[in-house]
Amino acid sequence: MNKVAVVFADGCEEVEGLSIIDVLRRLGVQADMVGLSSVMVNGAHKIKLTCDKIVDDSLFDYDLVALPGGTIGAENLRDNKKLADLMIKRHNAGKWDAAMCAAPIALARYGVIADADYTCYPGFEEQTKKDAPSGHFKETITVTDNVHKVITSRGPATAWAFAYAIAEALGIATKDLKAGMLYNYLAENIQDSL
Repeated sequence: MNKVAVVFADGCEEVEGLSIIDVLRRLGVQADMVGLSSVMVNGAHKIKLTCDKIVDDSLFDYDLVALPGGTIGAENLRDNKKLADLMIKRHNAGKWDAAMCAAPIALARYGVIADADYTCYPGFEEQTKKDAPSGHFKETITVTDNVHKVITSRGPATAWAFAYAIAEALGIATKDLKAGMLYNYLAENIQDSL
């Protein structure tokens, strides 16, 4: 069974992290909410989240670790030495990592997106380019770099696409769930509502 950890820090973009957890659990994946330094996390929009555990060495054992964005949350992830050490160790071992919105600034600092294709929230590519100048920024909804084993996405509205990209990178079929959650319907009809 696949295991995914989503690391939540104070100031995180709640919808991004919870979308990953929701989609993956619907697909039967063990998806754990991991607090950066506490099981109680205060999101960017004052939504209190209760995580399953806090960051520890077991993070290395997950098939994929995902980081939701939110400016303050992403900065907290980026600046945490324990998380940085674990993510670098994961990357060096060839494990999957993912980040969306502002959180690719953390992956850039850790060296995870060096030489990789990636995306992030508009404007944050300036920060990622400082720490990972060899990375290749793309303006697409999600980017899956199979060589460097990293998945990235743009922002809150792309959270479901990001969650499905994570599942698909782990070899999990998403077709039925996309239909059941009306994701395909949304993708087909979004222009009509704009």
